[in-house]
Amino acid sequence: MGRADVGQALVDHPQVALLSATGSTRMGQAVGPRVAARFGRSLLELGGNNAIIVAPSADLDMAVRAVAFAAAGTAGQRCTTARRLIVHESVHADMVARLTRAFASFKIGSPLEEGTLVGPLIDRDAFDAMQAALQQAKAQGGGVAGGERALQARYPDAFYVRPALVQMPAQTEVVRHETFVPILYVLKYRELSEAIALNNDVPQGLSSAIFTTDLREAERFMSAAGSDCGIANVNIGTSGAEIGGAFGGEKQTGGGRESGSDAWKAYMRRATNTINYSRALPLAQGVRFEID
Repeated sequence: MGRADVGQALVDHPQVALLSATGSTRMGQAVGPRVAARFGRSLLELGGNNAIIVAPSADLDMAVRAVAFAAAGTAGQRCTTARRLIVHESVHADMVARLTRAFASFKIGSPLEEGTLVGPLIDRDAFDAMQAALQQAKAQGGGVAGGERALQARYPDAFYVRPALVQMPAQTEVVRHETFVPILYVLKYRELSEAIALNNDVPQGLSSAIFTTDLREAERFMSAAGSDCGIANVNIGTSGAEIGGAFGGEKQTGGGRESGSDAWKAYMRRATNTINYSRALPLAQGVRFEID
């Protein structure tokens, strides 16, 4: 527990053999080299600009519920939050209409109150970052619904917002940047290869998902030719911190894994131990070294 000074002490201390850190890509860029400079090890779980693909054969009732939670749950402040929705053109209008109704129905308020679905942002900086991203999205051709401040009269010192649904003409720079707030950018696709390319065309590689009932699409998405993320789900949202699952990602997400069947190895030292029970002395690589 603590602020940057505590993190810095752990990063620089020679007795901390392994530092496991969760945070932004910017944090990882600062932490990784400093730990490596003292020959320590780091396990980094960093940014995640996670996408959900909705195929023509998808169960839209299931997809809407999954996307709504993935995008707005914990007010978009989760590393596996869905930030991009890539929808086939044949179901795009239906999906957007359903999500618009769902977003309008969210109960925003204190997490201590029964039935609340969307709580506050962490601070003013997060709110400002959200407004800046929405302005950029508009400037880049996006249509924005939601995103305004809520409950200001009741909670003047807190920053509640309505989750934003943003229809974008293309995957622009603001879409490729992870803003840690409840913004869901919606894109269209025609061919699955196009959707997979959009999924992969961001610096981060944490989580991803596809909603489809076509086994060929599901298999392709999970294959080496599909999602380049550490987590690839089918017919479930972008959640990934499940018991037994290896949690982590690729690219600017850091590459490490927490949990899973072999994650314990990252926390262990690997040693080779040789015990000679004979009266002879074997030498390395069969070398002969005779002395008197």
